[in-house]
Amino acid sequence: MASHSLLSSSSASSSIVIRSSPLSHRSSLPLYCSPASLKLMPRPGASPAPLTARRLSARCSLDSPNGPEGDIPIELKYAAFPSVLDINQIRDILPHRFPFLLVDRVIEYNPGVSAVAIKNVTINDNFFPGHFPERPIMPGVLMVEAMAQVGGIVMLQPEVGGSRENFFFAGIDKVRFRKPVIAGDTLVMRMTLTKLQKRFGIAKMEGKAYVGGEVVCEGEFLMATGSQ
Repeated sequence: MASHSLLSSSSASSSIVIRSSPLSHRSSLPLYCSPASLKLMPRPGASPAPLTARRLSARCSLDSPNGPEGDIPIELKYAAFPSVLDINQIRDILPHRFPFLLVDRVIEYNPGVSAVAIKNVTINDNFFPGHFPERPIMPGVLMVEAMAQVGGIVMLQPEVGGSRENFFFAGIDKVRFRKPVIAGDTLVMRMTLTKLQKRFGIAKMEGKAYVGGEVVCEGEFLMATGSQ
């Protein structure tokens, strides 16, 4: 557990800077606190008299209260996901169309190696009226399908030898669903090619899907290309 020492305090109305001790993994970062119930404690061995009954309350953050961040409205604070491949470019790669095109944007792309893409889950998705009317949850099988489509984006490239006319989702293994995905979530999916047998047109991939940085689905995928 981190301990802290008081660095400066000019008055009860000014901000207070607290620096974490070396026990903290962020020990080099000061905490800026605006006063309100922060109790000031004397150093060991020092007389407590000057600090008797003195209390301040504190609202602490890693950003200076005088910095520009404090004045930025929340709608301007968060940048959008990058767009490496937009929906039109995705449609040029994948044969899927409404209602089964489940990838909205590719945000990271290493052809023949890996891809990270997003699916914006909205209440207007056509599966929500039946799954479930009173509690809209994205079906797990559609999460798997969306991840497989991201795998298709990795695989349907010259480096891999894939073709959109001969692309198949061949199998899944070790799939686990960790948390429900609901309307309003952004599903972030990473698919990585782990093994490729060009002679047989077989690719093995590992996939993970996240919402808010937490894994909601993961598994191993088998992709195949063929003439029929």
